[in-house]
This record gives sequence, structure tokens and C-alpha cells, in this order.
Amino acid sequence: MSMSIEIQAADGSGSFGGYLAIPASGSGPGIVLLQEIFGINATIREIADYYAEEGYVVLAPDLFWRQEVGVELDYTPEDWQRAFGFYQGFDQDRGIEDIAAAIAALRSRPECSGQVGALGFCLGARMAYLTACRCDVDVAVGYYGMGIEHHLDEAENIRGRLVLHFAENDEYCPAAARQDIQASLEGRDHVELYLYPGVDHAFARPGSEHYHKPSALMAHQRSVAAFRKAVGPRYDLSALWDKHCEYEFSTRNVDDTMATMVAEPYVNHIPTLTGGVGYRDLYRFYRHHFVDSNPADTRLIPISRTIGETQIVDELLFCFTHDREVDWLLPGIAPTGKYVEIPLVAIVKFRGDKLYHEHIYWDQASVLVQIGVIDPAGLPVAGHATAAKLLDETLPSNELMAKWAESAER
Repeated sequence: MSMSIEIQAADGSGSFGGYLAIPASGSGPGIVLLQEIFGINATIREIADYYAEEGYVVLAPDLFWRQEVGVELDYTPEDWQRAFGFYQGFDQDRGIEDIAAAIAALRSRPECSGQVGALGFCLGARMAYLTACRCDVDVAVGYYGMGIEHHLDEAENIRGRLVLHFAENDEYCPAAARQDIQASLEGRDHVELYLYPGVDHAFARPGSEHYHKPSALMAHQRSVAAFRKAVGPRYDLSALWDKHCEYEFSTRNVDDTMATMVAEPYVNHIPTLTGGVGYRDLYRFYRHHFVDSNPADTRLIPISRTIGETQIVDELLFCFTHDREVDWLLPGIAPTGKYVEIPLVAIVKFRGDKLYHEHIYWDQASVLVQIGVIDPAGLPVAGHATAAKLLDETLPSNELMAKWAESAER
């Protein structure tokens, strides 16, 4: 749910607008989202909605209201010129006062649990840093901020967690500026500084000519982890994943399985390129090619589980008898009746308390060896031995390496 609200300025000069996004749960910790130089445009609203899906009550205040109410620019050359004009006319100190008013307004809302952080991009990243220095926030996160190096004398005032993301090729925050920031902030408790090699300003904005998805994903994970640690919300990801697997492999209920996921999830089985992107295709995949297609004796044997702030990594054995065509794993291969055990790794990403995606990995060559489709003789592949050695690390190593014996006396 989203809406526009009015925020009273602390200096009595009037009120200004803000875009408010509320999570599906109806409540959560707060984030004040601080704009780029383009105002509260579609990009900022999408980021607000994105973090609301992560479980936050997000308020994006109109920081340019003292120059012009409701600035909402695109990324055309003409709008770039207008944006720089607003940037040059921006009163930073008044802006911080307005951010403090937005924080107070957010804390006063019934949807907000009380704890509040700040998140900013470009100009907003500098303002997020200054918010950490001058305002009462529990955490502040900034992406490719410019001008932070001119305010490092205020760093002593930071009381909460601070996370700053920098782009290596960013002309607005060049290497010399980053070195000053690093020299001042690195080593401080609760401060995290990240540099993303080979990327430029706005690397996290979809549609930007500098958008770099791997860096954007990594930065987002680090940002949400910082918010989780500082203000919550905290979810039992392990229990959520176990329930999802129960619906997939035990009760085999597609609707219940999909109910554990976000509105538009995806699943990617890396070795076979099977799965689905978006609710419609994933539902189709689960219904006709996965949930009811797995052999009756399918078992998942857990080996290890790593639980982060936003995702789970599961290491397990996937065991079954190949008594039917298993579309997602062995598409087009008729049942062989062979029993198979394969080491499998699942990286499961969450948004809030819902699964967002699954990346599933296994050694397809091991599967093909075990069902007799591949003869391993002379090839650097193994069959059931891969599962056996996962359970018993003392089993022989390096038997596929012909030169292993030669190094014994070296």
C-alpha cells in the first residue's frame, strides 16, 4: 500500500509532501528514503515499494519543496539540466532539518514500530551520511554519495550503523575523495565501506546506462542486512524455507507452495535451465513439471545450513529412484530404475517473510553417471562417490587425477 502524506516543516514555514509505502503486514521499522537530484520520481517510488516488500515502512520526503513543490524528473538531457539546477540551489542544512521532520513524522505513524533508518542515493547518500551525523537514526545507508569527504569532521557524532557503497569509476566521488573517506571512517565500529570495481555512478539504478546487476544485487543484500541488524524486522528464514519444502516434497501442494513466495518469484535450476520466472510461469512449472513429478521415494538429507539476514544456503543430498521421467532434472530421459544420490546446494533469497528466488546447483554429470547415461571411464567425472564422500570425508581423494601419485615424493 502506498499514499502521499504531508509533513510539517520544523521551522514553521509550511508543509511538504512525502511518498509513503507500507508493507503487506501493515507495520514495520521505518526507513526515510532520500532522493537523487531528480526528485520523487518513479525510480524513488519503486525503491520505496521494494523496501516495503522487505518489511519496512518507507517515507520518501520531497527535499526540493523549498525551491519547487513536487519535482519529478526523468533522465533526459533536459531533465538532467533541471536536476543540476535544483541541486545547485539546494540548502543542505535546511534539507537536514526537513529530514529530521520526516523522521519524526514517520516515527509518529501507527504503522512504524519506532526504529528508523535512512537510505539515500546520489545527493541522498550524502544526506544519509549527514543524517547519521546530525539526526536520531539507528542506521544510515548511502549509494554513490558525492561530497561526503567535505563533512568528515562530523563523523564523531555518528551513533548508529553506517553503510556506504562506492563505485570505482564514479567521477562525482573520485579515488582521492574515497581515500579521504576511508582514512576517516574505516575501522570505526558499525561502519561498513564497500567499493564496487569497474562500475560507475548509478550502478544500482535499473535503466541507467551504468546499471550493473551483480553489483546492485550485492549492494542491496548488504544494505538490507544492515537494516535487519539495526532495526529489524527479524524473520525465521529457516522455518519459512522448511515450510516451503514441506509443501513441495511432502504434502505436494502447489498453491501452498506458491503462497510462501512473493508476488513475482522465480526459480532457476542452474544445470538444466529449468524453473520459472514470475508467478504464472512458476506456477505452471510447479504444477506440471515439478511438485507432482518427483519420484515417490524422494528424500532431502540436510548436511549444513547457513542463515544470513536475507538468504539461506542449504547443502544437502537429493535422493530418489529414477522410476519416472523427472522433467526438471532429467528432461527427456526415460526412467532407468536407478537409485540416485546427488550433493545439491540451494541459495534461497527472501524479501521480508516471503521467498523471492531459488538458485539450485548440482553436478549433472554425477546424475548422468548414476543412471548409466554417461560412462565415466576416462572422464574426470564421478557418480555415487560424490555423495558418499560428502558424508565421509575420509574416503579417497584425487583418484581422478592421474598425476596424483607422482607428487607423493616431492
